[in-house]
Amino acid sequence: MPQVKIIAKNFMDMVASLPAMKLDQLYENAFICEAILRSLPPLAKKFVLQMLYIDAPVSAKSMEEWVLPDGVSKYKVAVDRLIQLRVFIETADRKRETTYRLNPTFQANLQKLLIHGEVLAREPMPSNITVRLPSLEDLEAYALDQWECFLLQLINSGQAEKPSNISSSVMKVFQKGLLSQRDKEAPRLTESGFQFLLMETNAQLWYIIREYISNAEERGVDPADLISFLLELSFHVTGEAYDIDTLSDEQRYAIKDLADLGLVKLQQGRKESWFIPTKLATNLSMSLADSSSRKQGFVVVETNFRMYAYSSSKLHCEILRLFSRIEYQLPNLIVGAITKESLYNAFKNGITAEQAITFLQQNAHPRVAERIPSVPENVTDQIRLWESDLNRVDITPAHFYDEFPSREVFEAACDYAREWNGLLWEDSKNLRLVVKADIHTHMREHLRRQK
Repeated sequence: MPQVKIIAKNFMDMVASLPAMKLDQLYENAFICEAILRSLPPLAKKFVLQMLYIDAPVSAKSMEEWVLPDGVSKYKVAVDRLIQLRVFIETADRKRETTYRLNPTFQANLQKLLIHGEVLAREPMPSNITVRLPSLEDLEAYALDQWECFLLQLINSGQAEKPSNISSSVMKVFQKGLLSQRDKEAPRLTESGFQFLLMETNAQLWYIIREYISNAEERGVDPADLISFLLELSFHVTGEAYDIDTLSDEQRYAIKDLADLGLVKLQQGRKESWFIPTKLATNLSMSLADSSSRKQGFVVVETNFRMYAYSSSKLHCEILRLFSRIEYQLPNLIVGAITKESLYNAFKNGITAEQAITFLQQNAHPRVAERIPSVPENVTDQIRLWESDLNRVDITPAHFYDEFPSREVFEAACDYAREWNGLLWEDSKNLRLVVKADIHTHMREHLRRQK
């Protein structure tokens, strides 16, 4: 079966993967330094704050004394994370002892931040200009609608009639790994695309943002500048309006793409235009675990494999259709069944049994979510059994040999194949054998020597 190919990373994983020069460039922004500090493990935060006003390197032995004996493992994790992010610079003194010091750029900007406080590059616009701003509830509904439209675009990518409200730069993220297209054929979801649809919303968002940043250079944008802008955006206030004229040209292009994803809402006044960050944008600097608040579920699975989804969302219906048979849909209820045929189709598309089960468990209706298990065991066991049915036969590339001149040559060939651990099958009566393709060249040379 296909393995999971999608890994959702948070911003700090992306920051850690940047070259040292780019990291030092990022740390010139005080908001980046604060975002990094927020993301660190508790012990790593302690180390940074303790060394904030120490200019000389601190030896590793001295730092180990700051930790209780049972915290050695946490100490190693904290130091490794700080080195990955280049917050710590590792050196060696004359006695060849390992020492650490704070990155000077990071240290200076964090000191300024503590002394002078946060000063955003832009302030919220006055209320007399932005008269009718959406409420927080309306803004959250807008973000959800935009994200659902975005995912429906992915699901319906092979249809002729496609919505054209998704920008080309965001569509490139789709086409890299999630969609495949052959000559003169409509785009189709790849295995990764099907797996992507079953991920949690925050995990999906991290994946899209990561790929969007990875493709930045193709659009002529510096990835470090884009990361800096996105992290700075996370310090804006949800629901407040900010003037678009305060953005650079590259940031304006990015803000339009982010509006397609539901991270911001764009509005136009008589003269001015502005953007309003949603919760999706202000959560960007948090870790994946911190930002993934549990949504209310909607799926009930019964022991007879019947499935009831209390939802009016077209997206929910299309996602459930990936691994179940939808029988009918009412205004607020989707009725279906988990069948062998529907799951075989899902396995064929690259969805695994565990992904389907996890989706059902994570989206269980509140009435059944508190049960243990939330999805009946006979259903989850059967889903895994149906997947294992497809794994009963292993395909091994091989070569078939027959018409040996004598039994001695045949037996010598069998012995040679066994030595190489490549004998798959032998028929001593009719002098036939099958060996692994890996040893075909060696077997051919052996038989030539026997002639």
